[in-house]
Amino acid sequence: MIVGFDNKLVAITGSSGFIGSRLLKALRKYNLRLLVRSIDHSIVSEQVKCDFNSLSIPSDCFSGVSTVFHLAGVAHDLRDTGKNKLLYQKVNTDATVKLAELAVKSGVKKFIFVSSVKAGGCPNPKKCANEKDQSEPEGIYGETKREAELALLKIGKESGIHVTIIRPSLVYGPNVKGNLKLMLSGIEKGWFPPLPETGNRRSMIHVDDLVRVILLVAEDKRANGEIFIATDGTPYSSREIYNAMCGVLGKSIPRWSAPKTFFYVASLTSPRIKYKINKLLGNECYSSVKLGELGFKAKKSLKDMNETIF
Repeated sequence: MIVGFDNKLVAITGSSGFIGSRLLKALRKYNLRLLVRSIDHSIVSEQVKCDFNSLSIPSDCFSGVSTVFHLAGVAHDLRDTGKNKLLYQKVNTDATVKLAELAVKSGVKKFIFVSSVKAGGCPNPKKCANEKDQSEPEGIYGETKREAELALLKIGKESGIHVTIIRPSLVYGPNVKGNLKLMLSGIEKGWFPPLPETGNRRSMIHVDDLVRVILLVAEDKRANGEIFIATDGTPYSSREIYNAMCGVLGKSIPRWSAPKTFFYVASLTSPRIKYKINKLLGNECYSSVKLGELGFKAKKSLKDMNETIF
């Protein structure tokens, strides 16, 4: 039994997504209302159709709701986001603000927002960034997430609703999407080269540990009005991630690696390729010490990847 959710109505946005589907599974025994783009008749929970792109959200969507978990949004994409700037603004910022305002009007007690470490800006390559290390967010994705964070904190302060923001680091686990899925597919098909050991540091968290974080901050009064970075507490090099994926696929770990000069030369071909290589081999290390002060400790790490197939 999860403290605080028995006999109370809980609303979730983004319940069909990678993280949302795991949260839905964790809360399946509770009274749920899902805000969805399209009704799924195979799901027994109550569903309310919403269109965040057009900000078409029923004004009574949170009637009787005690807690809102807001996970829906336009995902981070390494491709050119300039053409989709309006979409990012509407879904990641405007829809989030509208949901929070409706939550306040409906008497919702708690509003939990899953943001991104991208909202904190580029991390310092010499340290693991914490919540106080705020710089200018990189790209429209980070910008719109940060705008949403600031608006939510303001709404929470003015209305008294419990608002907590979670910034997950790189999330992995069953049915992972995005760049990790692409990397895994590349290794499986044999076109992704063995990465050199550069000693870089990247923070990660298993999706089930992230769900535990989401539920923890909803239960703990100390989390009200706060931002928390979520990691498993152990940074990994890109080569370590590569090796773990080989294990998942049942492939032998290559004894060789592509030389660093290969990636350097490739990065000279275009700004886009350079950006991707910097992301692949660079540092993105974050500290979740603040979250640990609430009692959180990750149960899974990269060494468990074989047991938590992508």
